[in-house]
Amino acid sequence: RNHLHAAGHICVLKDAFMYESPTEIANLASTDKFDAALAIHLYKGGRLLQGSRIPFGIIFGGTDVNEDIKCEEKHRVMGAVLGEARFAVAFTVKMKELAAAEWPDARKKIYVQAQGIKTTPSETFDWYRFLQNADIPTDTGSLHMFLLICGLRRVKDPLYLVDVFSDWHRRDPNVHLGIIGPAVDPLFTSEVKEKVKRAPGVHLLQEMPQDDLHAAMKRCFAVVNSSISEGMSAAILEVI
Repeated sequence: RNHLHAAGHICVLKDAFMYESPTEIANLASTDKFDAALAIHLYKGGRLLQGSRIPFGIIFGGTDVNEDIKCEEKHRVMGAVLGEARFAVAFTVKMKELAAAEWPDARKKIYVQAQGIKTTPSETFDWYRFLQNADIPTDTGSLHMFLLICGLRRVKDPLYLVDVFSDWHRRDPNVHLGIIGPAVDPLFTSEVKEKVKRAPGVHLLQEMPQDDLHAAMKRCFAVVNSSISEGMSAAILEVI
């Protein structure tokens, strides 16, 4: 939104999870007199634009093409949305080809645009206070702090790393894993919390302002990713 505002556009950003039907979005578009819409994720965002009176485009999210196509109903909905869209954006050629294989008629309207990332690490971030708040010892010069940055949902599969890192920590107490991210799936978040309680060396950390998170990524030993399915990981791009 900030990027579009800086380019001279008026942009209203809405969370797809706040809406249940295309009618709600149609009413919103009519009330605010929008000129166009851009949905992120062919199913989660795109389904709300079906039958839209305003032109719209789609940005593939990753799990839509990699996972949601396996569900017959979601596949049908996404095909209908893609048929109505003026254009679609894929982050990689591979993602475009996956989508085009499912919906050949849409091939010519799918464009490949590499994902852009802007990082703004805080200059005042206190790494040692961050570690203290997580109950991680700061009096050792050989700390190996790993970060897993992800929304807490099953497709990100944070539990895959919990046991392995906890076992590693038992062998080497200087190894720690911090998991940082919003509770996207409340039920799964509870499962993660219970698992982490029984896993020494693994820490479920509070969400942080993005500037602080970028600074923490610079200070940690490594950033890891355990996703079952990934379109393009913003957290990994931020490290690069």
